[in-house]
Amino acid sequence: MQKTKINIGFSPCPNDCFIFDALIHNKIDTKHLQFEPVIEDVETLNRMAFKGQLHTTKLSYHAFAYLTHIYRLLTSGSALGFNCGPLLIAMPQTVEKIKQNPAIVSSLQIAIPGKYTTANFLLSLAYPTLTQKNELVFSEIEDAVITGKTDVGLIIHENRFTYQQKGLMKITDLGEWWEGYSQSAIPLGGIVVQRNLPEGDQLLINKLIKESVEYAFANPKDVMPFVKQHAQAMDEAVMQKHIDLYVNKYSIDLAETGKKAVTLLFDKAVETKIISSYPTDLFVC
Repeated sequence: MQKTKINIGFSPCPNDCFIFDALIHNKIDTKHLQFEPVIEDVETLNRMAFKGQLHTTKLSYHAFAYLTHIYRLLTSGSALGFNCGPLLIAMPQTVEKIKQNPAIVSSLQIAIPGKYTTANFLLSLAYPTLTQKNELVFSEIEDAVITGKTDVGLIIHENRFTYQQKGLMKITDLGEWWEGYSQSAIPLGGIVVQRNLPEGDQLLINKLIKESVEYAFANPKDVMPFVKQHAQAMDEAVMQKHIDLYVNKYSIDLAETGKKAVTLLFDKAVETKIISSYPTDLFVC
C-alpha cells in the first residue's frame, strides 16, 4: 500500500529531536502515513506555516494565534511547563541602570528571536513600552548583547543554561511573570496540523506523536544519537537539561490543564487586541 506523505516541521533543538525521533525513523508503526522531516528554527517554521507549506509543524503559540483558520492544535507534542519561559538578559551594567531607573527600558534596543515567537508575545505583554526590536536567530542573541550590538536580549531554548557563563545577567524571567499573572503553565510551542487534512489523519497524527513521545521516554538512549546529531557542539549535560525542561507530561497530552493554559493565552491575545477571536474547535482530540 502506498503511504500518504506528511511533511512535519520541527526545530533541531534537543526537545524536538527527542520527541520526533521515533516518528520519523519508523520506530513506531505509522500506519498509512510516511513522515518527512523539515528541520528549521521555530521562527522559520512559523513563516512557512503562514504560507501553508507544512502539513503539520511545531509552531509558537504566538504564531498559531494568527493561523487558527488554517491549523488545529494537537494535544500531543507541546512544550508547556513551569520555570521554562524566555529570559530578558543584559550586561551587568545595563541591568544595574534598569534597577536604578526602570523607565529607561523604553529607550533600549532589544534583540528578539522572531516576531511571531511566544517569547515576543510575552515580552509585549510584560513590557509594552519596549518596542525597539531587532530580529535575530536565537543562537546569535547572547553575542549581540555581549558585543554591544543591542542593549538587551530575549533568549530561549538552551541559551537559558549558558548566558551566565558568558557574563550576562537576567533582568526578568517572562515565564515566572506569566505564571504569576495566570497561575498556569506557560505555553511556548505546540504541534499543529492543517485543517484540510482528513479528520481521521489528523487524529492519527495526534496519536502517533503521543506514541513517539512515549517511546522516547521509555527508550532515551535509543533516541539520543538523533538529538546529538542536531545539537552539534552543545554540551551533553545542557542537552539533557533542555529535554528535562521542555519535554514533560504536557508533551504526551495537554489534558484539561494544558488546554486551559492555551485558551487563557489566547483569551489574553483577544483582550489585548492582538487577535479578534479564535475558533471553538481549536484542538484535535
